[in-house]
Amino acid sequence: MSQPVSLTNRSSLTRFAWLSVAAAVLTIGLKASAYLVTGSVGLLSDALESGVNLVGALMALVMLTIAARPADDEHTYGHSKAEYFSSGAEGTLIVIAAISIAVTAIGRLLHPQPIEQVGVGLIVSLAASAINLGVALVLRQAARRYESITLDADSRHLMTDVWTSVGVVLGVGAVALTGWEWLDPVIALLVAANIVWSGVRIVHESWLGLMDTALPPEEQAIIQKAIEPHRRQGVEFHAFRSRQSGARRFVSMHVLVPGQWTVDQGHQLLERVEADISDALPNTTVFTHLESLNDPSSWEDMTLDRDWSK
Repeated sequence: MSQPVSLTNRSSLTRFAWLSVAAAVLTIGLKASAYLVTGSVGLLSDALESGVNLVGALMALVMLTIAARPADDEHTYGHSKAEYFSSGAEGTLIVIAAISIAVTAIGRLLHPQPIEQVGVGLIVSLAASAINLGVALVLRQAARRYESITLDADSRHLMTDVWTSVGVVLGVGAVALTGWEWLDPVIALLVAANIVWSGVRIVHESWLGLMDTALPPEEQAIIQKAIEPHRRQGVEFHAFRSRQSGARRFVSMHVLVPGQWTVDQGHQLLERVEADISDALPNTTVFTHLESLNDPSSWEDMTLDRDWSK
C-alpha cells in the first residue's frame, strides 16, 4: 500500500481538478473540430463524452474544495464524504452521455452519411486522446497518493475516454478503408455501452461510501494483524465496526481487559492499540471502549443497538 499524504493538507487537491478542467476544455475543442471536419458520429460521441468530462471536472473541483474543509460544529466528523457526491454525480453524467451517444448513433445507423477528410479528423482526435491519457495518468497517481475517490473517478473517466477515442479512430479508419458507413454508428453504440459500464461502476462505489460500507477485507486484515500482539497478552476485542469517508477511515471496537486493572493501565493500553492501528493503516480514526473480561455484560455488549433492559 502506498503511503498516503496527511488529511490535514488536502486543499492542494484542487490543482488536479483544475488540470482536468483545462484538459476537458481543450479536448472538447479538438474533438468538436474533428467532428465538424469529418461528419463522423463516432467523433461526435467522443466530443460529447469530453463535455461530460468538463462537467465532472467542475463538480470535482467544488467537492474537493468542500472536502478539504476542517471539522466544525455542524460537521464534527469533517467534510470528506463530499467526495462521494462528486464521483456519484460524474458516474451519473457518464450514463446520461452514453444514452445521448446511443440515440445519435441509432439515427445515423438508420440514415448513414459519408465521412469526409478522415486523415485530418483522426489526427485531431488522436491529439486529444494523448492529452487525456497524460492527464489521466497524473490523476491516477494523485488519487493513489491522496486516497481520493474523486480523483480516481475522474482518472478512470478520462481513461474510458482514451479507449473510446481509440475505438472511434479505428472505426473511422475502417470506414475509410472499406466504405462501410454503418461501421461508424455501430462503433459509437459500442462506445456508449462501454461508457455505461464505467458510469455504473463509479456510481456503485460512491453508493457504497455513502452507505457507510465496512472497510475492504484486506484493510480489516491489517487491523487484526496490528492488534494480534495484544491478544497474545490476554486482551480480547469485539464489536468491530468500520467505515470510510473519502480518504478517512473510521474504526471502533471494544477492548476487554482483566477486571483488576487500574483505569491508568486500561487507558495506556487503549493508547497503544489506537496508535498501532493508525500506524498500520494511515488516515484511520480509531474509537475504543474499555470493558472488563470479568463482567458478563461485557460479552453481551456487541450489537449496534444494545438491549439495556437485560
